[in-house]
Amino acid sequence: MTMCMLLFVLMSHAQTFEGTISWSMKSEITDPKMKAQMDEAQKKMNDPAQQAKMKEMQAKMNDPQMKAMMDANPQMKAQMDAMMKGGDMSAMMPSGMKIKIKGSNTLTTMEGGMAMEVLYLKDKDQSYHLNRQDKTYTVLSKGSGSGDESMRPQPKVTKTTETAKILNYTCTKYIAEMMERDKSVTQILWTTTEIKDIDMKNLAKQRMGRGGQSMMYDGIDGVPLRIEMTTPEMKMTMEVTEIKKASLPASDFSIADFKEVKNPYMK
Repeated sequence: MTMCMLLFVLMSHAQTFEGTISWSMKSEITDPKMKAQMDEAQKKMNDPAQQAKMKEMQAKMNDPQMKAMMDANPQMKAQMDAMMKGGDMSAMMPSGMKIKIKGSNTLTTMEGGMAMEVLYLKDKDQSYHLNRQDKTYTVLSKGSGSGDESMRPQPKVTKTTETAKILNYTCTKYIAEMMERDKSVTQILWTTTEIKDIDMKNLAKQRMGRGGQSMMYDGIDGVPLRIEMTTPEMKMTMEVTEIKKASLPASDFSIADFKEVKNPYMK
């Protein structure tokens, strides 16, 4: 899912802020066909025979070869882990996100079905998926983040006069519209210029997803505190619930003691 890819690559540069930004996330499948497929899949998950197969699969996931394959594909691993927890298909959807910022480095932790940690190191201009339990990391492909700018979808950005209060900050509403793989994608971003020590400008340079989609675009000022995204298949809303300044340990932003696991899906 493009939005899920978008969620864990919220990387920022040239920060003076140090601390944690917490986000809540809600999603809703709106496409009738996809919703019917999800409902059918849920019915199958609730079937005793299917649950027995899931238990068998869970045992197989402890096999070293299967474990290595899952570690090399963190997105698939997160989905499998979510399905194992009670067989609830909705558990596959992310429920929140925390972004730790220290200097120009960020550590993004997804919560819920897509639970994962992604570390961005400014000096290397590189993102890494972390497995803290196994002390391993996977280098993430920059994908659409590199290459010809003209080949990336360029949204039409409209600044409105509408404002709203989020976390007691005055936010201005922006609308970003674009086509991605022949499908219309609309994002509504509520941003504030009242937070001076978080620089989000360079988010415009961070791309994710097959379409090269970005969380921030040229023409949008301030720090986003709420993002609403609508595609033909679903709606997703992200909102900042807390901005907490705190001194963070440098060890959270280091892979010095980690071992690299090759990602066969990386180009």
